[in-house]
Amino acid sequence: MVIMGNPPYSGESANKGEWIMKLMEDYKKEPGGKERLNERNPKWINDDYVKFLRYGQYFIERNGSGILAFINPHGFLANPTFRGMRWNLLKTYDKIYTIDLHGNSNKQESNIDGTADVNVFDIQQGVSINLFIKTGRKKETELGKVFHFDLFGKREFKYDFLLDNKLSNIDYKEIPIQAPMYLFSKRNYTIEDLYNKGFSVNDLFVINGVGITTAHDEFVIKDKVEDLILLFKEFQNTERNEQLLHNKFNVNKKEGWKILNGYDNIKGEKDLTKFIKPIAYRPFDNRYIFYEDKLVWRTVRKVMQNFLNGENIGLITARSNKSESCDHFFISKSIMETKCGERTTQSAIFPIYIIHEKNNQLSLGQTSLRTPNLKLEIVNQIAEGIGLKFTPEKESKKGTFAPIDILDYIYAVLHSPTYREKYKEFLKIDFPRVPYPKDVNTFWKLVSLGGELRQIHLLESPEVDEYITQYPIDGDNEVGKIKYEGGNVYINETQYFANVPETAWSFYIGGYQPAQKWLKDRKGRKLEFDDILHYQKIIVALSATDRLMKEIDKIDIE
Repeated sequence: MVIMGNPPYSGESANKGEWIMKLMEDYKKEPGGKERLNERNPKWINDDYVKFLRYGQYFIERNGSGILAFINPHGFLANPTFRGMRWNLLKTYDKIYTIDLHGNSNKQESNIDGTADVNVFDIQQGVSINLFIKTGRKKETELGKVFHFDLFGKREFKYDFLLDNKLSNIDYKEIPIQAPMYLFSKRNYTIEDLYNKGFSVNDLFVINGVGITTAHDEFVIKDKVEDLILLFKEFQNTERNEQLLHNKFNVNKKEGWKILNGYDNIKGEKDLTKFIKPIAYRPFDNRYIFYEDKLVWRTVRKVMQNFLNGENIGLITARSNKSESCDHFFISKSIMETKCGERTTQSAIFPIYIIHEKNNQLSLGQTSLRTPNLKLEIVNQIAEGIGLKFTPEKESKKGTFAPIDILDYIYAVLHSPTYREKYKEFLKIDFPRVPYPKDVNTFWKLVSLGGELRQIHLLESPEVDEYITQYPIDGDNEVGKIKYEGGNVYINETQYFANVPETAWSFYIGGYQPAQKWLKDRKGRKLEFDDILHYQKIIVALSATDRLMKEIDKIDIE
């Protein structure tokens, strides 16, 4: 039996028949097939191509032997969400051959010689050729073997390679089968062992979650509070007609979301300001959101309430990263939109405190409205290693450290260029793991540098007010064609920010280049006085980040 083809790729699959969805439950379990997959949002397993893999596996298992040969998106080879699926495939098949054709436009990968890596199809997703072979001779208790080959280069080169080669003469490398990920792609296991000695931020922070997803940012997120008030007053005063509301406010329909539900919720509300909250939208781009449970698609209130009920700060990072570089690390004191810290995937936020609502009675022994959102086992291990006492709040007493110090330590490590490069392949597929502090002196050095970075990224440091740029030419301040030329950032034909370092102009955070994106997002608008000052602060912050990252790299972290 041979099942062969190029099945459709669709993350928002419409194929939800009872038969295939029941089969898909096998892929939604942890390796071993007993426990439910511990993923908040395993929706990518429901992609059409994954359903076709399960479809083929079902018939080959019934037949007792066979070959499944598909061209698929290559994400399932290493993405953590697919670990149960990979284990299940290894349980069925004797041998699995994968040719990763790469070509993912988000990753911006390149060939070994530095030339471009191009997709074999006109799509953004990288793809792979996969052959799953079942002979019927493998014992049911054994797992199959995986053989992997990477193919980079231009499209014509890949076509020629595939035409000129066959399964028997491709230089496949056998991939060691290792729990818990059961990867189908290459991994440096020596470095992985060292990496795994650190603690995962996902384990350290008890409560965390992906950012807010509105499904219609331009509707509920604005630069100014007054713009949101005017918009939703108009929304309240519009006739209760679903199609009219969608058309008038330019909002697309979304599965699982009804505009009339939000309309009904706020129709009689006189104080609209209670719904308006600051939101970290993109790096250095803070806006306001109409944060209402029925008008915002996914409010993630369980996490975000810890920023609404009191003073807090959160680490922003992502579970995966499809960019070539690893720069998906930022910080926020407010609720966060899900693309804030990573352009190519969803980013998550990790608050350092759990904020208890003021109207709730404090539990026995609880003396504060906020408690550290940190797993004590990890905190105690850190404390033991550096010989300091952990305190819930920052104290001036010597020999103590607090949640903010742990955050600053982590933030410094994540901004070490050596750390990012060394653990690049792991940072791309899961939440970062951070080495335990090697000693107390190293800990405090990194806390100091991480604290500087934190204040700079929040634009709270006095340093960001010491402008290194000028805005010398008068005009209408309207953002038009943006270009960088001779150290100047032109916002239109005549006006520019002068003396902008190229480092700041090209600097990446979360897959974005903030010095460029902030202006591009304001194209066609006139910059106000505060906007001009804010942009100059961004340039200082990016330049300072580059300087501090070099300082961090002088410290032997491990």
